[in-house]
Amino acid sequence: MNIVEYQSRDIQMKSVAAALAEDLRTALAQKGVVTLAVPGGTTPGPVFDALAATDLDWSRVRVLLSDERWVPESDAQSNAALIRERLITGAASVARFTPYYTDGIGIHDAAQDLSVALADMLPIDVLLLGMGADMHTASLFPDGDGLSEALAETAPMLLPMRIAGQSVARITLTAPVLRAALSTHLLITGQDKRDALVAAQDLPVAQAPVQTVLSVATIHWSEQ
Repeated sequence: MNIVEYQSRDIQMKSVAAALAEDLRTALAQKGVVTLAVPGGTTPGPVFDALAATDLDWSRVRVLLSDERWVPESDAQSNAALIRERLITGAASVARFTPYYTDGIGIHDAAQDLSVALADMLPIDVLLLGMGADMHTASLFPDGDGLSEALAETAPMLLPMRIAGQSVARITLTAPVLRAALSTHLLITGQDKRDALVAAQDLPVAQAPVQTVLSVATIHWSEQ
């Protein structure tokens, strides 16, 4: 694994933002429009703050979520709301962001429609992911209802996922889409996640879905 260790979370977040910006500059020099896919959650917030202030041709950047809870942006659980607040702002306010949730349509139909409508955004040029202590990434959870379909080589771009014990369904980029990203960064903090990362190497992908990207990702870790 390619692991970069940082002395503090502050240094880590700023360094990851710089790495993403450099990858975006490289991609923008090679093609007209590029795709950036990012996670929700609170951990990458400082990365988004720094990245949003970066001088790039954001008008040529299309932003996607790695996964989303099936809730409107008015819901506190919405990843899209977080992205609008922390990333689609400042210099990056002109980037084109495509949320997944649509009111009045079911998640299965939405996943099918979006997989077709957003196909031209693939492959992802720059991908940022997180990982849980349970070794999930995006919404590829070890106990997810729909995981086997999302891990399949023939999986569409997006699929619904239900997690045991969670009332809200999720929609997620699938394993082949994540693997095909041209530049992948995995952001983790804490010793528990470092231990989980090490354990994931020896487990089947169904038990450790983060394995999907371990061979291609640059892993950014800080203990705090």
